[in-house]
Amino acid sequence: MTHTLVASQSREVVIGFDKPFCVIGERINPTGRKKLAAEMVEGNFETVRKDALEQVAAGATMLDVNAGVTAVDPNATEPALLVQTLQIVQDLVDVPLSIDSSVTAAIEAALKVAKGRPLVNSVTGEEEKLEAILPLIKKYDVPVVAISNDETGISMDPDVRFAVARKIVERAADHGIKSHDIVVDPLVMPIGALGDAGRQVFALVRRLREELKVNTTCGLSNISFGLPHRHGVNAAFIPMVIASGMTSAIMNPCRPQEMEAVRGANVLMGTDENCATWIMTYRDYAPAAPAAAAAASPGGGARPGRRGGRAARVGAAG
Repeated sequence: MTHTLVASQSREVVIGFDKPFCVIGERINPTGRKKLAAEMVEGNFETVRKDALEQVAAGATMLDVNAGVTAVDPNATEPALLVQTLQIVQDLVDVPLSIDSSVTAAIEAALKVAKGRPLVNSVTGEEEKLEAILPLIKKYDVPVVAISNDETGISMDPDVRFAVARKIVERAADHGIKSHDIVVDPLVMPIGALGDAGRQVFALVRRLREELKVNTTCGLSNISFGLPHRHGVNAAFIPMVIASGMTSAIMNPCRPQEMEAVRGANVLMGTDENCATWIMTYRDYAPAAPAAAAAASPGGGARPGRRGGRAARVGAAG
């Protein structure tokens, strides 16, 4: 059985096919969050602290830590900022962390101060990246996310993405890195742009599990990019991709609908022993009253008749 060990200074987590799905909280990332990026450049980490605590309280197994603020300040020194952010987060929460950067110097600087056994996010199949990142993974004895793209970019052919993943696993072995320390990201495509994106990733995850015997992860919300009511698509995607063999995802744990899907999938996959986590989390759960739910729904108020209801549904889908 493939087990990937990650750890903070005080807590160990095992990612594996027979373990509960690993939720890697995505919020500590200034990409696309200009306000957060500006705060971090100014040395203000209040939002970082808030996001760290909220994600752990919501059920995150790990936290991803990213300090790429160049969209706001092209002159920002990412290694120093990543180290500062990492130290703040690891002193605040006790869950394992994922060091998230595309800058090799930033990854190495963060590894020097990281406590426990963090996950490194990431390495690609590009020769330059393989030669830069894999020696660090070996030196610090940490697991790494392997992203299934290379110099040619991201292929729309899932067989090509599988081949890139296999290449990374083989090159890692050349450096003495075991396959259980490789967590492959097969790259989830937006279903709104590529109609078989769901089927692609389900098949890819099964191949990665059965043929390469590696754990897997993804940027979960990629599947719903560009669609309305994205949380509904994400929540449907979660149990399906878990059933296909995916063992972790970078996602927002503060969305209850999606965390319910994770916990429900853990129950149904048998990784929540005796349904203990589900019972502990939801034993006092009280659903919203029907009247309140109706008032909060689009259109609100009284339930329409059959003809009106059909028109409402068609209108909402447009």
